[in-house]
This record gives sequence, structure tokens and C-alpha cells, in this order.
Amino acid sequence: MRDGPAIRYKVAEAARLAGVSASTLRLWESQGLVIPHRSETGHRQYSGEDVARLKRIAWLRSERGLNPAAIRAALDAEDHAPKAEAAAFEADAATQGLGRKLRALRHGLNKTLEDVASDVGVAASVLSTLERTSQGVTFKVLHDLAAYYGTTVSRLSGEDTEDSRELVRNGDWRVWPATSPGVTVQLLAEGQLMMDCHRFVLAPGAASEGAYKHEGEEFVHVLAGRVEMVLDGDQFFDLGPGDSLYFASHRHHSWRNAHDGETVLLWINTPPTF
Repeated sequence: MRDGPAIRYKVAEAARLAGVSASTLRLWESQGLVIPHRSETGHRQYSGEDVARLKRIAWLRSERGLNPAAIRAALDAEDHAPKAEAAAFEADAATQGLGRKLRALRHGLNKTLEDVASDVGVAASVLSTLERTSQGVTFKVLHDLAAYYGTTVSRLSGEDTEDSRELVRNGDWRVWPATSPGVTVQLLAEGQLMMDCHRFVLAPGAASEGAYKHEGEEFVHVLAGRVEMVLDGDQFFDLGPGDSLYFASHRHHSWRNAHDGETVLLWINTPPTF
């Protein structure tokens, strides 16, 4: 979250944003991990930078299993790291976040890996890898898991954030965690919107590896390369640069890069049910 310097959060607000309890924030302060501003009356006030630091501490603790001393050392190293390294850390944290969300959803249903694997039709080892690394599944499996947990792939990928930009410059796209090999999904519009607006970049051979469906309608426009779209298992469309396809999302649909190079697609879903 990018807050102006004047914005301050109370303990309860900062704790909610960081996903921890207020007592945890006080513990981290006593350990020297974060030192909030104090008001004239002595109340703790957290800035936007403080909240970002709290989220990072929570991630280092839950995903890396670091103790307070190790977390402090990691934060000090990041403070002195080049911007490229900091960006890489953020990308890594975002990727791990998807796996963490899936694990939390599974625990919320009191399901084991074997339970979910059996219900969805994949190997438990595949789900274990996905929860730990956010990688290693096909697009269809990711969609099936989202449907199983009553959510969407877009939400799992962090697209439902309240942060948004009205203008997204060419090349300045946020990117989904790379869960499926050869598939890059870039956000062309941000925030809680009525449409999912994506730029798909498909490496040679990239495919959905199966058909899926959901509610709504969608529009696909080929910017470069070629893509093969299959609807309901028996309608085949070979789309090249400049071609478009509009269809109801409740129809089973699958896709494959039919080009020996990259294929780039403009892909819009409405409402945002993917």
C-alpha cells in the first residue's frame, strides 16, 4: 500500500493490515523489529512504511521460519540492498503468498492434502508443492482449486487489492505469481473492478492443459502469435494477430499456443469471475 506521509494507523488497524494480532505488534516492538511513531499522548501510530515492514516481518516469520534475530538481520540486509534485490524479494513474497492462501483455505475447511487431492483429481504431492512454492500446476488445476475453495484465480493471485491505478503505462504491469509453466499474466487494470483485464504472454507450447468454465462472458484478442481456442470440446478456433473471440464463460474452454514463438493475448472477463 502506498500511503502519503501524513497517514497513520492505530495498533489495531496496523495489526489487521499485517494479518497479526495487536499483541504481536507490541512484541515485535519490544524485540526492536519495528519502532512506530508516538503521538503527543503516547499512542502508537504506524506509517505506510511501517505496515509494509510489518507484512515483511510476518512473511519472514511464517514462510522462512526465522527467529527475531534472523528477521532483524534480514531486514537490515534489505535496507542496504540494491533496488533490484528488493524488487526480487517482493516478487518472491507475492509468489509465496498464493501458496499460503491455498493452505489457509484448506485448513479453514479442515481438509488434508489427500482430501483436496482426491476431490479435485490431482496428486497430493502436486498440491504440497503448490502450497510451498506456488508453482507446478496447470492453469486448469489452478482454476479447479479456486472453484473448490469458492474463490477465483484472480483473487488468489492478489488481484482483489484495494490499491489501484487509473493509468497503467506500457510495460508497467503487475504480474500474477508464475504458477503455470510458460504462462505470464499481466494486469492491464487494477483494483476492485467489474472486469478482469489481462495481457497473457504464452511461451511456445504453453497451454491450459484441460478445459474449465465459470460464470460471465469473455473476450480474447490476439496481439501477436497464434492461439488455438476450443469451446465445449468440439468447436476449434485458430486465431491469429488481429483476430478476436467473444464467448460465454460457462462454456468449457481450453487454449494452446499454436505458434513457434510467443503468443500475446488481450483477455477480458466480466464480471471478474476468473
